[in-house]
Amino acid sequence: MSLEPHGPAAAGDVTLGDMTVHRLGYGAMRIVGEGVIGEPEDPQGARSVLRRAAELGVNFIDTADSYGPEVSERLIHEALHPYADGLVIATKGGFERPGPGQWEPNGRPEHLREACEASLKRLGLDTIDLYQLHVPDSKVPYEESIGALRDLQQEGKVRHVGVSNVDEEQLARARAIVDVVSVQNRYSMSDRDTEPVLRVCERDELGFIPWFPLARGKLAEPGGPVDRVAEEHGASPSQVALAWLLRRSPVTMPIPGTSKVEHLEENLKSSEVNLTDEDMAALDA
Repeated sequence: MSLEPHGPAAAGDVTLGDMTVHRLGYGAMRIVGEGVIGEPEDPQGARSVLRRAAELGVNFIDTADSYGPEVSERLIHEALHPYADGLVIATKGGFERPGPGQWEPNGRPEHLREACEASLKRLGLDTIDLYQLHVPDSKVPYEESIGALRDLQQEGKVRHVGVSNVDEEQLARARAIVDVVSVQNRYSMSDRDTEPVLRVCERDELGFIPWFPLARGKLAEPGGPVDRVAEEHGASPSQVALAWLLRRSPVTMPIPGTSKVEHLEENLKSSEVNLTDEDMAALDA
């Protein structure tokens, strides 16, 4: 019987403040309705995905109050509460959703306080392990938004603070106000615009959570580098994209999302795809 780590455990761990989680997590944006609005077509299926993720060893689940809005957090509570020891539920505040496909930043301190307190109730928590500012709001001084999260942390409603959709300068401004343990930015094999932020996270040992991690673009075309590497490893292109992220830096924390159990299981096996240096060179190029 093999005792080798498998699933999320095979991806290794990352430390966020005083918390340690597996680097391969689950993003809960896709368990809601079309356009990230409303109820899912199959609520029981959504709850099944969440339960299966926990069964397979996922101990980091990322969500936001704007997914639904409110729907994703409620489904997590329905599926997983009371939460297993060591399971970290990370959520975010700072977006409002007037309608499908519409994302309106709201970084006002009073809104962030209301959003955090509502997330606590929906998730059934006294303290949110990781609370992230979803996006800078150009209408509100960034220091005021970050200051609101610092205040919530000081009150015990938030354990650790993260930021999302930031550049290097915004990250530095946030860290001048509060201890930031993670950054969540758009990043993938075919979208590396925030590489400088990843390097800061790597240098200072902050978690880097790449959202939209499966974007592969032309790289995944038949006969392309992803296709060739996938064929050599008996893996899917999605598994190669996730394996690339895990190899890219020791602080990356991919959170692929899906509403299907089969796809979840496939994604989590990406931690067992051992890319060689030659594979990485071909994909990086």
